[in-house]
Amino acid sequence: MSHHDPLRADRPAPDALLQQIADYVLDPKRASGALAIETARLCLMDTLGCGFLALGYPACTKLLGPVVPGAMLPGRGARVPGTRHELEPVQAAFNIGAMVRWLDFNDTWLAAEWGHPSDNLGAILAVADYLGRSGERPPLLVRDLLVAMVQAHEIQGVLALENAFNRVGLDHVLLVRIASTAVATRLLGGSREQVINALSNAFIDGGALRTYRHAPNTGSRKSWAAGDATSRGVRHALMALKGEMGYPGALSTKTWGFQDVVLGGKPLAVPAQGFGGYVMENVLFKVSFPAEFHAQTAVEAAIGLHAEAAPRLGEVERVVIETQESGKRIIDKTGPLSNPADRDHCLQYMTAIGLIKGSLTADDYEDKASADPRIDSLRAKMEVVENAAFTRDYLDPQKRSIANAVQVFFRGGGSTRRAAVEYPVGHRRRRAEGTPLLRAKFEAAVRGHFPVGKAAAIIGRFSDLAALDSVAVTDLALLLAT
Repeated sequence: MSHHDPLRADRPAPDALLQQIADYVLDPKRASGALAIETARLCLMDTLGCGFLALGYPACTKLLGPVVPGAMLPGRGARVPGTRHELEPVQAAFNIGAMVRWLDFNDTWLAAEWGHPSDNLGAILAVADYLGRSGERPPLLVRDLLVAMVQAHEIQGVLALENAFNRVGLDHVLLVRIASTAVATRLLGGSREQVINALSNAFIDGGALRTYRHAPNTGSRKSWAAGDATSRGVRHALMALKGEMGYPGALSTKTWGFQDVVLGGKPLAVPAQGFGGYVMENVLFKVSFPAEFHAQTAVEAAIGLHAEAAPRLGEVERVVIETQESGKRIIDKTGPLSNPADRDHCLQYMTAIGLIKGSLTADDYEDKASADPRIDSLRAKMEVVENAAFTRDYLDPQKRSIANAVQVFFRGGGSTRRAAVEYPVGHRRRRAEGTPLLRAKFEAAVRGHFPVGKAAAIIGRFSDLAALDSVAVTDLALLLAT
């Protein structure tokens, strides 16, 4: 609960959580475990690939570039992968964060709060490249980038374990802002006091509403909200480095602090495990489908039923989808779907595509694809029910499953088998199976965006992920620029 008397003007010591995050981020060794770094290499590859895929969509690319025409920093700015943009680091972070998140295809973390920790690459890569080009210090290496990614994942993910901001209507990108702020301040050379100051301001920002993620207002802001958050983290870091003050009781001050205002006086919870490398080690990759993660196994199950269901679509009486409580609350959606952002957060739509086509790609969310009358015909026959066992295993820290089951029933009494999938292919328990598919996803994204020779050079550089550790971030950014 709040601890400081608001009538007293003497400033308290910094809140314990601000100090805990600062001490963690200033001790990179705690984020350098072998498994965490190994997974971070996969995460870097995958996150960049997701960004390259997004560059094929004008709705994304129209938002990229400088804030106003001509505001470029040629030869000095942070480079935006897959583009010619060279920008100051705040806007570069927005660009990278927006393209990474655009197609809902980057990694995921599911707990009391949800999120996509690789959204923080916007701040991390922008700051690292900008610093390297400044000439003020030796260029950071990709190994430094990986450690920063582990830290950002950990800060966002650990704060998500027991703190459900969604329950009070706030969007998970507030945790992106917190994580990006801490890591960017450290990368810029900030002291402990400066990290705490920056973090306090990041918390004081509060949080964006989840309005844009839910019917009837679902829209494209959900695709750039993380870019906005990670870029805000860079701004807080830069201001702290200039000596801007912090607010030590930002979390705990009675009435005006984050915990009273946002959480009704409930303290932010951090499990006893603290901060290390747990989140990166257990992060979920979206390997096969650009779909909201609670639907990943439903799509896999639907695709598995395609051969049984597709020839008999005209005979379908009902489709039963069993899911977890979070999936039902977030993506169980009926009625008209007005845009791609609406469709990729509709469990019924994604399941219908899997049953009809036996596949799911980002193009399936576009207006042209959604005009297929079979999709809404199937959606109208779907029943979404919570499976209590799925919910229990979803919350079990030893399992963290994201199970769904799909079964199609036909007129006259027949049905398909009940297809249940407990763990998606991007889960840690299926990492060996998923890694080659993750690489194939990256290589397809690279080949789809870059000319043949450039694509071959990028794929060659990423063929040995461990060898990337010693590459300067500036050299990697040059390779990825167009």
